[in-house]
Amino acid sequence: MRLEQLQAFLAVADTGSFQKAAQQCGVTQSAISRQIQALESDLGAPLFHRAAQAKLTVVGDRLLPRAKKIWQEWQNAVQDVGELVAGKQPELCVAAIHSICAYHLPPVLQRFCRDYPDVQLRVTALGSDRSIKVLKDGLVDLAIVMNNRFLTTSPDMVVKVLYEESIKVLVAATHPLAACDAVPWAELIQYPQVVFKDGYGMQRIVQEQFERRGATLRAALELNTPDAFRGVVRQGELVALLPETALMDAYGDPTLAIRPIELGCDRPDPTAVLSDPPLTRQVVMVTTRDRLQIPPIQHFYSLVAEQFPQTVSSLPMSTASVDS
Repeated sequence: MRLEQLQAFLAVADTGSFQKAAQQCGVTQSAISRQIQALESDLGAPLFHRAAQAKLTVVGDRLLPRAKKIWQEWQNAVQDVGELVAGKQPELCVAAIHSICAYHLPPVLQRFCRDYPDVQLRVTALGSDRSIKVLKDGLVDLAIVMNNRFLTTSPDMVVKVLYEESIKVLVAATHPLAACDAVPWAELIQYPQVVFKDGYGMQRIVQEQFERRGATLRAALELNTPDAFRGVVRQGELVALLPETALMDAYGDPTLAIRPIELGCDRPDPTAVLSDPPLTRQVVMVTTRDRLQIPPIQHFYSLVAEQFPQTVSSLPMSTASVDS
């Protein structure tokens, strides 16, 4: 069944005339006749008694209520798609890592809500891998995550690099590593770690760094929020490797110390050449090409690209605590 056939059938049933149905549909009478004949051929039964007035047969009468429902559903679908393309979507869903939700995202959310007051904005804090999964499953429209090219290489994905930030060591102010100006890896790997939960990009980074040095990561605890990391680390024994954004509140806490990681060669073999670049993570915004055609999503994407920082640096020493 084609939509043209359905429209012709409903028009003839409504007007009782092939000629009037043609006028209603804006086509010729012969076109209406062909559509009805094709539909009758598909169904294997006549739909109208051809007389002075076209009256429904038993088959046509049985088809009519269902045809009306199908046509109404199609009209509703056309309206919904039209509203979506015009930017009248009911909601916009975003998944983002916790530190993004806490620091860089709020001004964007406020601006978007002013620009699109009729769009319900829903933001969920998730790990990077989980965020990409729900994006691929169609549960969110956009994700702001730590870059993982293995999960975003699909040709329908659009990946926008937002900024790069350093990863540093968070310890209690009384921890032995707090005495270091910069923490050597040889010292760092000796202590039990607090790490992000599985599915978070930071856990993968830390694990890779330990494996690169032939060391075993002793993950004493898995957490997923900066607040939880600070609360556990300040107890005095555990160490955490965290990105700069997740450390913002820690700079003003006198019970904590933040130290950079020492650069240079740290392999057991002193003749080995290993130039360690600064340990960083890259934060990206990910969506799909078709979603960028929708005005509210396109606008949110542009706001993030414009308002997010290009780099995230540590706070000036004047604003940091004396222990960090």
